[in-house]
Amino acid sequence: MLVAAAVCPCPPLLVPDIAAGAAPELDAARAACTDALGVLAAARPDRLVVVGPAEQSGRGPHPEGARGTFRGFGVDLDVRLGRNGARVPESPAAGSGPVEGADRPLPPSLAVAAWLLGRTDWSDAPVEGLGVGEPLAAERCIQSGREIATRAERVALLVMGDASACRTLKAPGYLDDRAAGFDAAVARALGAADVAALQALDAELAYELKASGRAPWQVLAGAAEGAGLAGALLYEDAPYGVGYVVAAWS
Repeated sequence: MLVAAAVCPCPPLLVPDIAAGAAPELDAARAACTDALGVLAAARPDRLVVVGPAEQSGRGPHPEGARGTFRGFGVDLDVRLGRNGARVPESPAAGSGPVEGADRPLPPSLAVAAWLLGRTDWSDAPVEGLGVGEPLAAERCIQSGREIATRAERVALLVMGDASACRTLKAPGYLDDRAAGFDAAVARALGAADVAALQALDAELAYELKASGRAPWQVLAGAAEGAGLAGALLYEDAPYGVGYVVAAWS
């Protein structure tokens, strides 16, 4: 069953090497993500499942050891999904075999998650990833979450995703007057661990507002059914016109 969850935004700008001179602007978000991961570790899970938005090529499961890269963002930095290992060595250890399925590259959202886990030296439980597509219907997201909750006696979730990308004129999706209200409702639901509110999120509106987190949040809602978890909102802001939310459930 689900014993804890952390919700984090997934912009590659969370990685200071990518943000470069703008890195301090997201220091508070990074600190909140670290606090949320601390809640996961304190729950002593048997398994950690990382869920994040993905394009077609990145959808589906990603086993522990799957690799991702930020080279497409102009930074020579590779990551590995798993325990104690954000950076990938140049060559595998002698005698070690490849991890089955690990040659499928992580989508950017899961690469950011791998970087966060490596930054905090995650070593508390095996890790697996799941990339979900934005079009995935709410019912399927919820069912996927229910299945994830049965993977182990104590399951934790790290849920990656952004709220709307339409908060300002310079936002990636330009200004949409509906964005602030949507983001506020999401922040309330995530901060209160309101499973019903997350399950009821309007998928069409989320798509129009370019909110990448809708499907992952609804996977979380399915996994949390009956778990009785309490939530805490750790961070909420819209730098660059994109809504970023950090929350912890335990």
